[in-house]
Amino acid sequence: PAQLGGGIRDMATIERWISRGLARVILGTVAVENPQLVRDAAREFPGKVAVGIDARHGKVATKGWAEETDVDATELARSFEDAGVAAIIYTDILRDGAMKGPNVEATAALGNAVSIPVIASGGVSSLADLTALKSCGAPLNGAISGRALYDGAIDLKEALTLMQS
Repeated sequence: PAQLGGGIRDMATIERWISRGLARVILGTVAVENPQLVRDAAREFPGKVAVGIDARHGKVATKGWAEETDVDATELARSFEDAGVAAIIYTDILRDGAMKGPNVEATAALGNAVSIPVIASGGVSSLADLTALKSCGAPLNGAISGRALYDGAIDLKEALTLMQS
């Protein structure tokens, strides 16, 4: 299964991507700018809409991380509790790509604050990071790693075995 985010701003685009076989679309900036679209899409496509929350110091950043808002990441996630959103993908953008580990504390706090499944993103660079997320005390639904996979710092097979155990 594949999911896609970035620049998705209207229902026609959401429908087009889902009709092409994507398991899920990720709505980020539009979740701040047009939360009703998120609600409508989640209702129209059950289980296929995630909200991407990219945060710096707990505040949501939008437009490819270029604009920091006054919106609290946890409050944004809570605002979608009743919307039918399939997941929250939480990225601490200060950690993303830095290979210094995820913000386990903030990710766990978000995971414990909402009933929507939370997927950790940003800084996951080792099996130890995955272990820390797995044992953080929050019901996290997964983790995303990019650079660590590209650079060979994480072996995918070992990571999957760890997360499934």
